[in-house]
Amino acid sequence: MYPQPDHATAPAAASTLPLPATQRLAGVAVADTAIVERAFCFAQAQYAPWLFNHVMRSWLFATLLAQREGLAHDAEVLAVITLLHDLGLADAFSGPLRFEVEGANAARDFAHGAGMDAHRCQLVWDGVALNSTPSIARYKEIEVSLSQRGVGIDWGGWEYEAIAEPQRAAILAAYPRLDMKRCFSDAMCGIAQSRPNTTYDNFARDFGERFVPGYVAPSSVDALMAAPFPE
Repeated sequence: MYPQPDHATAPAAASTLPLPATQRLAGVAVADTAIVERAFCFAQAQYAPWLFNHVMRSWLFATLLAQREGLAHDAEVLAVITLLHDLGLADAFSGPLRFEVEGANAARDFAHGAGMDAHRCQLVWDGVALNSTPSIARYKEIEVSLSQRGVGIDWGGWEYEAIAEPQRAAILAAYPRLDMKRCFSDAMCGIAQSRPNTTYDNFARDFGERFVPGYVAPSSVDALMAAPFPE
């Protein structure tokens, strides 16, 4: 992806919704509502096992960050964003757009169908669309920021030490990585091969340049210099 981002956040006002009922997963207290259960089941049905475990770990890490830092947030929105943040890598939602946008569209449709209002649906869209863009996501609303931070811990090890070792061990035991590094690399290389035009302005480009023979991304410098305007 990119170098480790600044962990400072500047979110908009956090939600003041009452805390929902909770359950414990891998020792972590998480929201236990009909919407969260629906998102959990939807994610489990759509993802390959390695990817389902990734989104689960990301959700648990994000939740622990919120608890450790005392951050008021909409727990249902955080769950939906994080559990569905990689829908664009699921076969059912593979399409011509950037995988983050395909996933964001699908996640927003899910949120709407689950009865979330327009504001919450937009938070879901933003969180999924920006999950691989920490330099922006971490300065959005608290649910978007927390989700990306949780994803970042599991993806690149950013803020790894923020999670106590016993908590990490319990989460990894419940949701093992299942060769995630190779599986994720294969997924990105597949996109770079089949839909290269969706990779040129995002981190998927790195996988194409590193692993895919014949992959050549256009330069943004060339685009600027070729713009049809007199200087």
